[in-house]
Amino acid sequence: MFDILQKKKLAENTYLIEIEAPDIAKKAKPGQFIILRVDEKGERIPLTIADSTKKTITIVFLVVGKTTTQMSLMKKGDSLMDVVGPLGNPSKIQDYGSVVIIGGGLGIAPIYPIAQALKKAKNKVTAIIGAKNKKNLFWEDRFKQICDKALIATDDGSKGAKGFVSDVLRELMAKEKIDLVIAIGPPIMMKVVSEITKNRIKTIVSLNPIMIDGMGMCGCCRVIVGGELKFACCDGPEFNGHQVDWNELMNRNKTYIEEEKCACKS
Repeated sequence: MFDILQKKKLAENTYLIEIEAPDIAKKAKPGQFIILRVDEKGERIPLTIADSTKKTITIVFLVVGKTTTQMSLMKKGDSLMDVVGPLGNPSKIQDYGSVVIIGGGLGIAPIYPIAQALKKAKNKVTAIIGAKNKKNLFWEDRFKQICDKALIATDDGSKGAKGFVSDVLRELMAKEKIDLVIAIGPPIMMKVVSEITKNRIKTIVSLNPIMIDGMGMCGCCRVIVGGELKFACCDGPEFNGHQVDWNELMNRNKTYIEEEKCACKS
């Protein structure tokens, strides 16, 4: 069992849970993820590690289905039955120069440890974080503390620039030299970012397709990258955004929409 040491609401339908998991925490690196199960009958869901200490890991989740609804009702002192990790390959951290790191929606959480590590590696780090509106934003202060610049975008203009993170990126590209872009968030956002930077700026994305075992055995998380079959769990989760078959990925992510709706009602 894995005890919950902290539970906090960060934004609308968005929660943070800090879990006591020393064996995972001491090995966790930016870009990696865990797979958890709430109880014996629970599904396995992957979540990126948003932060860690020597003994704990922090995850951030959006309430979208049965398991995340269950988790949103849990409290400090409750326990998760299973937590497996760290899984996936860590982000490649080095001195690239000027890096723009983009988080859309829930993607704001996983870019945080990556931004921290890139800054420690002496990069100039600009963060662009975005959401539908200010109610869905979180951690603006955290990014302002660790980055050279933190820019905000909301679809409705309720905070920061009105529009998408991709609009802010376009403006930034017109003004500054950028050596690397890292984008994490909804597939459509990562696709648009990759289209904007194609043939101009190296772009890394983190993919989170349908996943079960997280070790490359089930084959559910297969994606097409550079015309080749890859497994997001063990070959990724980070890939060259210019080589991802985005349409195939988004179509596969719709496979169990009806089943997910039924599960939420049960």
